[in-house]
Amino acid sequence: MLSFASSWIFILLPLPWLIHRMLPAHRQRKAAVRVPFMQRISQLLGVQVNSGVAISKRPLSQWLVLSLAWVLVLTALARPQWLGEPVVKELPMRDLLVAVDLSGSMDTQDFTDKQGNVVDRLTAVKQVLDDFLARREGDRVGLILFGSAAFTQVPFTADLDVVSELLNEAQIRMLGPRTMLGDAMGLAINLFERSQVDERVLILLTDGNDTGSLIPPERAAGIARDNGVVVHTIAMGDPTALGETALDEKTLKNIATATGGGYFHASDTAELESIYSHLDSINPRQVETLSYRPLTDLYHWPLALFILLTLLYMLWLEIRLRFIDSDVSKVQEQEG
Repeated sequence: MLSFASSWIFILLPLPWLIHRMLPAHRQRKAAVRVPFMQRISQLLGVQVNSGVAISKRPLSQWLVLSLAWVLVLTALARPQWLGEPVVKELPMRDLLVAVDLSGSMDTQDFTDKQGNVVDRLTAVKQVLDDFLARREGDRVGLILFGSAAFTQVPFTADLDVVSELLNEAQIRMLGPRTMLGDAMGLAINLFERSQVDERVLILLTDGNDTGSLIPPERAAGIARDNGVVVHTIAMGDPTALGETALDEKTLKNIATATGGGYFHASDTAELESIYSHLDSINPRQVETLSYRPLTDLYHWPLALFILLTLLYMLWLEIRLRFIDSDVSKVQEQEG
């Protein structure tokens, strides 16, 4: 749709006509030369001779050119713009961070996939997380991997394919055999500090207990709560296991309770899928819609037409004057 940024400019359209009507005609005294063929020359020049006074009249072509040039100048000054179709952009309103345990116990093969094959815990997490991430369109998602150390694999991004790809490349024990649960939470809190959205969700997957983090998990949970981070904990280990592979359900429940999240225990792939379905329902997709219509300036088109019209008219005048000079010379020769 065509619009004008300064449409008020068009009120100046009658300005040249008003000036022509209100101001007196231009008068100028010049020395005159009497020639016997003055009438013929006046006809060639397009002027009227009357009692020694020459009254110059603009030809119709000149009026048309000047009028069109004035319209083009005003049109350019009015800044014509083409208003494009509305463009809708969806801005994420939530940052979702997934922290996955890569400790040695994640190699335990006690999960069954959809095809009935027995797989290790990390493989089951990858399969279910792929489906979960596919439904997070509109969210920014980040990925933290932790074992003996915590590492940011993917910072917050709206490119969910990158998150899935880098998650699938994760390997058990790539960050050591231990479980630094508190350090992973501390790293997550640092990432959320740079977040600009209000809703911040951390999903924490582990099958063990904390084995010597610099930040105790309970302390990290308090900091997360103070920073508005909701932590959902998902336990995947055996509650009856002992030693370093024992599952500390109490700590995971306390973390979830302290931050307003939920605690879940997954013993097989189907249960893990139901957990993510539940998380998807309590954290539905939320986006902020930003709509705008692009504007394209078109002032250069009437300006270019004005320049082209002026050049063509000046060229036409030059050619016309050359023909007039030639005709005057012929008249002089005939009269002479």
